[in-house]
Amino acid sequence: MKLTRKYSKAQELLFSSQVDLMSLVVCGIQKSVHAAYKARATNLIVSTTALYKKLCGVELSVSQALVRETASDLRVLIEIMGGEQPNPLPGYQHKIVDGTCLAATDHRLDAIRLFAAKALPGKAIVVLDPLSKLVIDIILCQDGHAQERSLFDHVLSGVQANDVWTGDRNFCTAKFLWTIAQQKAFFVIRQHGSLGWTQLSELKTLGQTDTGNLFEQCVEICYEGNRLKCRRVVLKLFVPTRDKQWEIAILTNLPPSQADAAKIAELYRNRWSLETLFQTVTENFNGEIQTLAYPKAALFSFSMALVTYNILATLKAALGSIHGIGKIDAGLSDFYLVDEIQGTYRGMMIAIPSQQWEIFRTYSLDQMGQLLQQLATSVNLKRFLKAIRSPKKKREPLIVDHKHRHVSTARLLDK
Repeated sequence: MKLTRKYSKAQELLFSSQVDLMSLVVCGIQKSVHAAYKARATNLIVSTTALYKKLCGVELSVSQALVRETASDLRVLIEIMGGEQPNPLPGYQHKIVDGTCLAATDHRLDAIRLFAAKALPGKAIVVLDPLSKLVIDIILCQDGHAQERSLFDHVLSGVQANDVWTGDRNFCTAKFLWTIAQQKAFFVIRQHGSLGWTQLSELKTLGQTDTGNLFEQCVEICYEGNRLKCRRVVLKLFVPTRDKQWEIAILTNLPPSQADAAKIAELYRNRWSLETLFQTVTENFNGEIQTLAYPKAALFSFSMALVTYNILATLKAALGSIHGIGKIDAGLSDFYLVDEIQGTYRGMMIAIPSQQWEIFRTYSLDQMGQLLQQLATSVNLKRFLKAIRSPKKKREPLIVDHKHRHVSTARLLDK
């Protein structure tokens, strides 16, 4: 990660100290950056002004390297423990890609103070490995109004042979698909309405899944005079999507011998695991801090949230290697796990001196994997099970009485 730094003027505050402070805020252990600073004040020799200045100057390349390098180590750790998901296509490396826009920040800067419009600190494109459930790459952009497609070249630079890239229709451009194919990689991407294509064969009925009827045909896509033949799998749904669409068309260059139409539909359906990740990060971590208005600081905070999520995914992989991967995925609650960490951390750090933690720095990944699995055997899973809700009942129309602006709950209960 040192190679990603172009310059560093203030040597008093190490990058490791910034990561330590932000981890307390992102995990919800401290409510704000200032509160985290006060909690670590005895170990720091810089002012809060210097701290905020350093956070506002964290280079995007450093934030990206933080995610990539930590994910690389955690991925090996999960493989050692045997906590990976089953591979639906053995021999291929799956990658799910999607973009997100960071939430608006407070109007704390002079440049945005006079504007009533929301101030967007930036965007990110995230790449997920669905087998380890780790975020393995991130592309950051400070311009909150930038189009995601302007970042596609950075995404394509990470394409490797035998990759299988899954994405929503925003990633369905002729250049994106052609470049992936040229790298001897594969794609499973929903068709965008603006993409031009030529029909090479009629749609053929191929049975059905639990969500709809399957059809397939061969099509051709042109990019700068080059022609790319691929398969077009159409799923005609029994129930429309939330956008009221009854049909989903998926483009892929995977050979039929390796993945039939049903498998293609399944692979695309797994794309929602990245949407679930964004929801988990939003609900359980404080990765989008409203007070951090400078884009670099906001993007660093978001990157820290993804690193924290990766650690959570590694803990779940350790539990899955002992208690069963399917059991952990289906029944374990991220909320209760994070709540346990938040509630235990402060007391644990008081009860156990910092010197006692130094030994873990000397552990190899093999030793760390063995330790995590040993600890996983004694975890009482019942404490962290999801609360399963019953199906929602259809609500009756509300009673509106303009003469009475409020009601007595006790009187209504007595009726």
